[in-house]
Amino acid sequence: MIEVIIDSIRVSLMSQHRVVVLKDNNNERYLPIWIGPCEAEAITVKLQDVPTPRPLTHDLLRSVIREMGGKIAHVLISDLRQEVYYARIVIEVAGEQIEIDSRPSDAIALAVRAAVPLFVNESVMDKAAREPDEDIEKESISENGNEKPDDKRLSAFADFVDTLDLDDLDDRDE
Repeated sequence: MIEVIIDSIRVSLMSQHRVVVLKDNNNERYLPIWIGPCEAEAITVKLQDVPTPRPLTHDLLRSVIREMGGKIAHVLISDLRQEVYYARIVIEVAGEQIEIDSRPSDAIALAVRAAVPLFVNESVMDKAAREPDEDIEKESISENGNEKPDDKRLSAFADFVDTLDLDDLDDRDE
């Protein structure tokens, strides 16, 4: 098992889906997993400590587990079959461990609420993890180690911004 952290949640410009990106704690490997917008919101709300007036579904599930004498030990992204990820929520109850089948998005949302480790089976990481492209990394890092934008790539944006007439923004009715 490889311990991971949530690196980011990204939005697809082509659909309503989101991608949760998990990062290997010991290597520069990233595991992207497509998730739905509701699950992405549930994870983001907790990661950003946004207060909610009432418990969300994953808060409810955590409370039910706790009230029934269980404790969430960890979450495991356990398998990848035909481009579908599978997860297990590992719960300790009365000295025993119980594994519950789950969608990865729900398991991750529960893990962030319970503040428990996230793991990925090594076989899943071997099949689907990505490493940053070295050329892109080298281009974005300056000699002193700070990130610097590539002026050549950004010139199209600079040209566009330079053509904007922002003076008329003050004249709009409010």
